[in-house]
Amino acid sequence: MPYHPSPEAQSWIERLTARTASPDSKPSPQHVAIIMDGNGRWAGERGLPRIEGHRAGIQSVRSIAQACRKLNIPYLTLYAFSTENWKRPRSEVAALMKLLRDFLRDEIPEMLENGIRLRGLGNLSQLPLYVQYQLEKTRRATQAGRDMQLSLALSYGSRDEITRACAAIARKVKDGKLRTSEITPEVVSDHLYTTGMPDPDLLIRTSGEFRVSNYLLWQIAYAEVWITERLWPDFRDVHFYQAISDYLSRDRRYGAVRT
Repeated sequence: MPYHPSPEAQSWIERLTARTASPDSKPSPQHVAIIMDGNGRWAGERGLPRIEGHRAGIQSVRSIAQACRKLNIPYLTLYAFSTENWKRPRSEVAALMKLLRDFLRDEIPEMLENGIRLRGLGNLSQLPLYVQYQLEKTRRATQAGRDMQLSLALSYGSRDEITRACAAIARKVKDGKLRTSEITPEVVSDHLYTTGMPDPDLLIRTSGEFRVSNYLLWQIAYAEVWITERLWPDFRDVHFYQAISDYLSRDRRYGAVRT
């Protein structure tokens, strides 16, 4: 579906485009990561089953993906399902998995039209086989996309990710394929689910919670953080542009002193 921004969104696009086009401007983020929080609360406030909040959140996913494309942001990573989410009621998990399968299937034409490739991050073997099948089918169908990578963190937990990376590195040391003196931050990064991707420049969390929830702990070491009270199903392109505007106003020094 073609992206038709509202007058307010179009105004934001024009301002941000002009802002990043000036010679002395700060660059737009290359990678935005989002903790999509508040689906259940959104549904509860309306007297709806929790799954309806997740269903409504799909519209926000589409809106933000389109906003990223409009600003030529090449990487968007969404926290879709954590390792801890498996503790939820079985009925809710089953409904979420079916919703995920349908999303992966139904969004292929949109991704192809917009040059978006899909990538899954996490312990994907824990997903139901029918979700694994559709995830791989969608990944293959969109792998030629060169304009943006949409990554879904699924059955993802950062502590688990780092633990797995440490174990993989330890095996290489044991097998004589790597010396301990060769273990660098870059080597660790290469053993994470996000290998080959730039670290997030901006982390957005909806629903007003001030925590990172075991999400990309290694990767967000120097990410700027933007938190909004707005629940994920109500988060749209305009709010995303506000986050980008705030990001552009910040001074990223990476621990150094500006001279």
